[in-house]
Amino acid sequence: MKSSLTGKLTFALVEPDTGLAHAVTMSPPGIVDELRRSGLRGRGGGGFEVAEKWRLCAAAEGPGRFIVCNAAEGEPGSFKDRAILQGFAQLVFEGMTIAAAAVGASRGILYLRREYGYMAAHMESVLAARRHAGLLGQCIPGRGDFDFDISIHLGDGAYVCGQETALLEYLEGRRGEPRNRPPWPTTRGLRGAPTVVHNVETFAWVSCVLARGAAWFKNLGTAGSPGLKLFSVSGDCQRPGVYEFQLGFSISELLETVGAERVKGVQIGGASGRMIPPSQFHRTIAMEDLPYGGAIIVFGEERDMLDVAGNYLRFFVRESCGQCVPCREGTRRLLDGVERLRQGRCPAVHLDRLCELGNTIRLTSKCGLGQSAPQAFLSIVSHYRRELMGRERHERG
Repeated sequence: MKSSLTGKLTFALVEPDTGLAHAVTMSPPGIVDELRRSGLRGRGGGGFEVAEKWRLCAAAEGPGRFIVCNAAEGEPGSFKDRAILQGFAQLVFEGMTIAAAAVGASRGILYLRREYGYMAAHMESVLAARRHAGLLGQCIPGRGDFDFDISIHLGDGAYVCGQETALLEYLEGRRGEPRNRPPWPTTRGLRGAPTVVHNVETFAWVSCVLARGAAWFKNLGTAGSPGLKLFSVSGDCQRPGVYEFQLGFSISELLETVGAERVKGVQIGGASGRMIPPSQFHRTIAMEDLPYGGAIIVFGEERDMLDVAGNYLRFFVRESCGQCVPCREGTRRLLDGVERLRQGRCPAVHLDRLCELGNTIRLTSKCGLGQSAPQAFLSIVSHYRRELMGRERHERG
């Protein structure tokens, strides 16, 4: 398993703008084909194929095109995008420019959560240097009719803005709430125009793929999940940090790499992910098994899993945009159930009904964030039920 700490990532081995120099010699469909051959998937939780998203945007009817980089990074336990923006902002802006060349966009926006506002001045200086070098603005070298520029939009950092349509609503000056889909952003996105939305890491890997070639990326990782991926690793381990792994590594390999012992569970994918018990540490991080996301949190044997479940649910209750009933009310009911468990007043039959409610929230919430809100709770109940129910006898005894 290939791994590296922050500062020793593959990004550091790529000469900035090598990928862009290659891209401007290619036709827009040629750029998309190169990404398709690489197998690059979006580095968020959904893992949608980058080339297909670009193809749909390029083929959509409508005036203009937008490229949007989502730097909200609101998932608890995730800090990899911050590391990328601090050390490799040029690669991100380069990736946005390559995307613009592929789909015919003239405007790019990087949405930066307010908690990351201290990085805005640095990124503005990087943008200014790129404009001075002719890599942004009018008539980008290599393609005289290619005009593209990027602006930074400092936002309020609401968790729901990690969902792409809620982000577009916010960028248009409205409350960040998910839209009905379809239409998808690739056909009707920002201001009604076809729009490509990716997170920070995805755009950085776009630059690497164009610089080093599709075959290089495709030969790493697994058949269904090619390439490298960054992970924020935190919790009860000796060496937390930002790691780069080839997809397809096992949880056991991860724990050995980060120096974690006597582990009770590993949360894969942050608050919206799932808790994996020791009996499943052989499982692999890849779309074929455990969808990857970007945050991995290690919990040692001394951790109380009921406290963990309650912390995650309190987060979702606070961050729900309130638009749909299943997420708004359902997460509150689940949190009430956690408190009943804590007091020893939740019999097994009631816990079963809470799990039924959790599955209903997953099926009926409007957006992916609401659909994933009960996931940590459900996985904790599934794997640590005896620990949760043990309180009933203890409290009454």
